Amino acid sequence: CPALPSTKFADVSAETYPVGTRLHYECENGYRRRGGQNPGIQCQSIQQVASWVYREFECIDDKILLSAAPVMKLNVTQKLERKTQSLTPQKQENLSEFDQKDFCGPPKTIPHASLILSKRYYVGQVLHFKCQSGYDKRSPTSGTRTCKKVNGKIIWTHLDMRCTNDS
Repeated sequence: CPALPSTKFADVSAETYPVGTRLHYECENGYRRRGGQNPGIQCQSIQQVASWVYREFECIDDKILLSAAPVMKLNVTQKLERKTQSLTPQKQENLSEFDQKDFCGPPKTIPHASLILSKRYYVGQVLHFKCQSGYDKRSPTSGTRTCKKVNGKIIWTHLDMRCTNDS
């Protein structure tokens, strides 16, 4: 899809993601990614079901990482929980007009981590926009944009909403 046009004073989110989408987690302030772990996830079609593929990922409190206290070794039986999702069908929408028909639902949350939206979108991606708190809202106050293929050209649909800051 082409670059997403900017929308002033609005937040963007997504509820479903086409197969092929890659996202990554970012640890919040005061936390760091456990060494050797990959924050990336990908929506893949596994046995004809769209599912997120996760790797182990954990955000550790900086105070623990920077502590001068002696480090205790974990017993071999105390393994970290593997961050994988079962192969259960995700919410799917009727998107027969799109080239991409398989969609993953929202990714799982990880403690002390935020999900960073991809800047690379695929045909069929629907993004939801909502006016930020503190801005004047002109009706409608929320809306969507969809990446579509129209007459062989890939476009974003028009966003019919406006958020203003009159100051």
